[in-house]
Amino acid sequence: MPEHRFTLILDCDQVSEELADALFAAGCDDGTAGSCEGVASVDFWRDAPSFDEAARDAIGQVQSCGVVVKRLVVTEEQMAALQSPAGAA
Repeated sequence: MPEHRFTLILDCDQVSEELADALFAAGCDDGTAGSCEGVASVDFWRDAPSFDEAARDAIGQVQSCGVVVKRLVVTEEQMAALQSPAGAA
């Protein structure tokens, strides 16, 4: 199964220990949550059949913790994979 890399920017200014625990319990054990300069995020390395499925599942898991996802950020490498014929399959 392909690995998809992306970051979710959260609508809060920091990831508390309680939020980090809730994210892990919600299934985000393949993500690293953190905060930098007032921006909270979760970096994911998620195995899934498609990028769409990986991103939708991660967003749903984060939102189940009561956190709003403001933005999804894709790495250049992941973007190139999505644009290649193999990434489209």
